[in-house]
Amino acid sequence: METTGRPGDAGFFAELDPADRDAITTGSRARRFRAGSTLMHEGQVGTEVMVLVSGRVKISYLTTDGREVVLDFRGPGELLGEIAVIDGNPRSSTVEAIEAVEVLTMPAAHFRALVASRPSLANQLLLNMVRRFRNADTKLIEFGASYTIGRVAARLLEMVERFGTPTGVGYVIDLPITQEELAGWTGASREAVAKALHSLRALGLITTDRRQITVLDLEGLERRRH
Repeated sequence: METTGRPGDAGFFAELDPADRDAITTGSRARRFRAGSTLMHEGQVGTEVMVLVSGRVKISYLTTDGREVVLDFRGPGELLGEIAVIDGNPRSSTVEAIEAVEVLTMPAAHFRALVASRPSLANQLLLNMVRRFRNADTKLIEFGASYTIGRVAARLLEMVERFGTPTGVGYVIDLPITQEELAGWTGASREAVAKALHSLRALGLITTDRRQITVLDLEGLERRRH
């Protein structure tokens, strides 16, 4: 196996039994992608699964009118592309590297055989998929019940939990996300997101710099998500 690393203590990979982690690592090979590269294409046949070793990716799809909808961001230890491999249908989303990434790749047939032979791996895979579906349901409820500022606040809180770094003044969100991507993630226009960010800055809840957001008041932001 050609590999320079492993996902470590994060995400789906960290939740596996040590023997299951070793089985995935042994049966995979390492690949690297530059920032901006596409790892998987919407509509593509699922020929392999990937586990992120380092770096972050964006999960998205294009609407019929060409608008990008951002579904999620994933980091080290997370599994990619398993749905299409399991159900045999084309990939439903595109995976793009937002920074340089390294992944472990495993052929679809090998992954399916591994899951069939290891109940503990199958169980953890099921739990991981259920968690993602619950998260998707939560976002749907937010979209129907919240104004743009509430949805933006919810995504900022999620990013603090997943990618936040505490500092002396608050939490720096360590994710290079653009306003267009945040708009795609919240189901709003870029203009509406820009206004929401302006309002949150005016309230003293956040500060923004080029592709960097610092949350100053978590409790205040939590109140704005509803």
